[in-house]
Amino acid sequence: MKIRLGILGSEDSVQIVRSIADEYPDFSCQSIPFREITEIVPLFEAHRLDVDMWLLPGRIAGVIAGEWGGVRQPIFQILYKGSSLYKTLCEIFYTRPVKLTEISFDSILYEDLKQVFVEMGIPAEPAYVRPFEIGMTEKVGAAYHYDLWRSGKTKLAVTCTLGVKKRLEELGVPVYRVLPARSAVESVLNLILRTAEMQAARDAQIAVQLFEMDTFPHSKEFQSADDLFTLEMNITQKLIAYAKSVQGALKTAGAGRFAVFTTRGMVREVTADFSALPMFDSFRQIDPYVMACGTGIGHSAYEAEFNAARALLTAKERGRGSWMVFFDDKTVAGPLGMREQIAYEYASEHLQEIGRTTSVSVATLSRLASVWKKNRQPGISAQELAAQLQILPRSARRILTELERTGLAEVIGEELPGPRGRPRKRYKLLLEKERE
Repeated sequence: MKIRLGILGSEDSVQIVRSIADEYPDFSCQSIPFREITEIVPLFEAHRLDVDMWLLPGRIAGVIAGEWGGVRQPIFQILYKGSSLYKTLCEIFYTRPVKLTEISFDSILYEDLKQVFVEMGIPAEPAYVRPFEIGMTEKVGAAYHYDLWRSGKTKLAVTCTLGVKKRLEELGVPVYRVLPARSAVESVLNLILRTAEMQAARDAQIAVQLFEMDTFPHSKEFQSADDLFTLEMNITQKLIAYAKSVQGALKTAGAGRFAVFTTRGMVREVTADFSALPMFDSFRQIDPYVMACGTGIGHSAYEAEFNAARALLTAKERGRGSWMVFFDDKTVAGPLGMREQIAYEYASEHLQEIGRTTSVSVATLSRLASVWKKNRQPGISAQELAAQLQILPRSARRILTELERTGLAEVIGEELPGPRGRPRKRYKLLLEKERE
């Protein structure tokens, strides 16, 4: 089965990468060019179900994907350094009498450019280098080069962005475009193939979906034992149909509980890489009866079933209809299909050590650490924490108060929710392990 490879970048870089990737029989490539930086996130969203892996020429799309956090598939970048930069600099030196200190660069890391200078035996330091930052548009990038050129500080510009190149050409600024070198492209393509082999091995792992079903009717009318048995048999038939849809086998696991044995790859496929609920008909037939579902991944049937039980307990804490996944590396993700999802480490040694000093459970500490890592604000309130963890605000306040008492959180300020509301404390969590 071919790897569906989405190549997302500017039009010229995508054409170069696509022409090389098409030589590999293992890939089924899809060209996804963008004209403006603002198009990158919508393109990721539009093609999220069409590709297995992403290949991004340059650094820009990768930075935006990391900031956005919505890409589920593996991302590979062809960074414009090494051979790609050598090619551009050789072209400049061959055609123009210019010093390196008279060239401005954008969307390149200073360290990468400096390394090229060292390897080429050039003693000079890069003088004008602007790496890509979130919020930097083609207009901003072009203005950076133009101002330097107009003031006489530089004689030409080197850019990694097609949009910047076109704007500078319109302004009359001599400009060169860094494009991926063939050796850089081939190196990343081979890395993708090795990663795909590893993923295929992971996909063969055993997955157990443990369902807790509502088998008791909510009607106020009397139901005989035969009626209840008939209802349970009806649900069982629907579960059998669902198990066949995921190429799995069904077995009962106690009153109202059923286990579907399948593979990690199949669950990954039907849940859009562990992010959404299944969308096919056999799932819709069982969905109204699902009180909670826990999916466990393991190297053995025992490990997978044990992890599924852990995931089910976590799902039940999240409310009716929740689906959680417990992986073999002790990380937990979910609830699937919800707009706000978190992934956290269940059994971190560091958090276990912290757990001995506080009454907050290790599982809750893990979820807190994940929420804090995901949070892009300098602090968090009890109300915000409650929304993230789907618990009551008073429970969130109790947790934060306990963490403050044990030195694992500190109050960094207060905010007023409204003209009549009481001030809300904002906390900084201190759960991360200090680096020595």
